[in-house]
Amino acid sequence: MTWSRNAAAVLENEYVLLRPVAEADREAVRAVAMDPDIWRYFVSAVDDDVDYAAFFDACLADHAAGRRAVHVILDKASGRIAGSMSFGNMAEADKRLEIGWSWLGRDFRGKGINRWAKYLLLRHAFDVLGAERVEFKTDVLNVQARRGLRNIGAVEEGTLRSYNFMPGGRRRDAVFYSLLRAEWPRVERELATKPKVAPQEPQDVAVLSAAG
Repeated sequence: MTWSRNAAAVLENEYVLLRPVAEADREAVRAVAMDPDIWRYFVSAVDDDVDYAAFFDACLADHAAGRRAVHVILDKASGRIAGSMSFGNMAEADKRLEIGWSWLGRDFRGKGINRWAKYLLLRHAFDVLGAERVEFKTDVLNVQARRGLRNIGAVEEGTLRSYNFMPGGRRRDAVFYSLLRAEWPRVERELATKPKVAPQEPQDVAVLSAAG
């Protein structure tokens, strides 16, 4: 079974359940998605019903075509859909993929839902799909997302300047993070038992400094 199919799995623990997106989710997702603050650092904006329809249609189309494995996130405490997260950029031959397209509704932030959703996706990527590298990227201005990635043990690799256009015409600088298979056993233990994963520096990236 190819990654694009096997990535679309139901994943759960005692806190969250992730399942592949479906047309039946349209209105429940809409109920939490119509918040401009969610889309501040997204590459597309959801400002009205037309934008939302285009956004959700793209989720369904990407999922059906295997371009992404789009999951909706259910908060088990409330029984409500809390947001969404995806596998994408799946380079199966190179055993590399990205976790991203991540967002949560206002009521579900700061409750550990993002952490547990990423934990389940990471575990699936490394332990089931057999990935060697999982990567993440975010806007250099998105301080909260960057802190969250550090707190799950992702290693900051660097910034790609002027990476893409954002709504309104700004050019985004994108910061890349990653986790490698060799790092996963330690990160998995710490994710399961500690509030934050101890930071580490990449071992195979030369750090250059210039004397002023």
